[in-house]
Amino acid sequence: MKLTLRIGAVAAALTAALALAASPLAHASSGPGVSWQAAAADADIDRYFVQAKAEKKPVLLYWGAKWCPPCNQLKATLFNRADFIEQSKAFVAVGIDGDAPGAQKLGTRFKVRGYPTLILFNPAGNEITRLPGEADAAQVMKVLQLGLSSGRPVKAVLADAKAGKKLSANEWRLLGFYGWETDEQQLLPVAERPATLAQLAKASEGVDAETTTRLWLKSAGALAEGKAADPAQLPRLRAVLADAAQAHAQVDVLTNEAADLVKAFAPQPGEARNALVAEFDAALKRLNADATLSRADRLNALQGRVDLARLDAPKDEANPKGIPAALLAEVRDQAGRANREITDGYERQAVVTAAAHLLGSAGLWKDSDELLKSALARSHSPYYLMSQLGGNAKKQGKKADALHWFEEAFNKSEGPATRLQWGANYLGALIELSPEDTARIEKTAAQLFAEAEKDPGAFYERSERSLKKVATLLAGWSKTADQTAAVGRLKAQLDGVCGKLDSGDAKAKAACQGLMKKA
Repeated sequence: MKLTLRIGAVAAALTAALALAASPLAHASSGPGVSWQAAAADADIDRYFVQAKAEKKPVLLYWGAKWCPPCNQLKATLFNRADFIEQSKAFVAVGIDGDAPGAQKLGTRFKVRGYPTLILFNPAGNEITRLPGEADAAQVMKVLQLGLSSGRPVKAVLADAKAGKKLSANEWRLLGFYGWETDEQQLLPVAERPATLAQLAKASEGVDAETTTRLWLKSAGALAEGKAADPAQLPRLRAVLADAAQAHAQVDVLTNEAADLVKAFAPQPGEARNALVAEFDAALKRLNADATLSRADRLNALQGRVDLARLDAPKDEANPKGIPAALLAEVRDQAGRANREITDGYERQAVVTAAAHLLGSAGLWKDSDELLKSALARSHSPYYLMSQLGGNAKKQGKKADALHWFEEAFNKSEGPATRLQWGANYLGALIELSPEDTARIEKTAAQLFAEAEKDPGAFYERSERSLKKVATLLAGWSKTADQTAAVGRLKAQLDGVCGKLDSGDAKAKAACQGLMKKA
């Protein structure tokens, strides 16, 4: 399943927006916004949990990054809602910027990987639930209120549901709208999720129809990855698509899973598939025109229509054929309007990047490139857009342009975890597109190891994964005598980094020492 944030936009007070715009994680002791308290180390978290226990308040933990489009969508549509700001008085709001020193260590502690992740804890520090960042903002608010009122960990609720015990409608809703995409196997191994969701959908029948439908759709979407669905369930899907209210309630699932669900219920091209595609397209077209949804949701419904139009094209096909001219015109028009009309910086980062992806997936590369370039000056994280430009150029076979933009993205990137991630991406582009450039490859890898030496969280979570990618890339690249010699020098450099790590941090030492074994 794709992990994409969709939150319905609601007008918020200008003062609230301004309070958040300065720094969404800064502590605001007064004023109308949410008083986010920044955390960058275990000591910060421990202090906030002591505070929560003393005040008898739950803790809401937000894990995100400045550049992350779905995080910016949260800031544009949920964090500035008047009801969210008011509700925030009932909990201790803690924000972790993934680029803060020690933040990646905290990622290990809380089992969080993807940005954004929202976790609600009770005052004793036990995890109650993970909120569904991809759902409509009003739905997220309902789930937050359910978690705040029940205080019962979703793990216990799931255990009771699997055991066949009776649950209330609110408890079923907590399961239906749990943040399964950011679960990180806290509740279930990934392999067990489809069958468990299907089991829950069946058990919830007659209690809450919307929750039952959501659980069933999510189970079907999870199974859809290469497997055919039960054809007896096809009328159920058609009923959701035909019902405007049901489709609206399940907008995030339908737009995320459009292509997979069609393939699952109509595995072979032909009349049956064409009929289902037409019904799905009609539902997505209706959602795309629904003014009650956020611009991100509406644009994503259009993305679903493009995904259906290129259903039988190879996944990496840069110039798909057969997309109707009218649909291409809609893609151009809506992407252009988003670029002209959006003034909020957070929403721009979320929506313009999605619009550029939409244009590219439709084969409109020139339009996508122009959109991204026009947005660079107005983005608070232009390096994200530069990475997209690099990806666009690579897909079009423009090697020099791809390397230019990936290098620019790395050079302009900010924050230790982000720099390691962007640097690993640039190194990957170099090794794939210019493997003979030994000097530049060695220089880039050496710079990444030097930056890792200064970062206390370099061998945890996202940063560790970036360094593992670097090591794997170097191992695959080391073929000629010059390349082998360069890798030898890099290994010696990394050995020095490992030797300087705190001897009491066994996890970091082991991660560092294991990186270059294959190389």
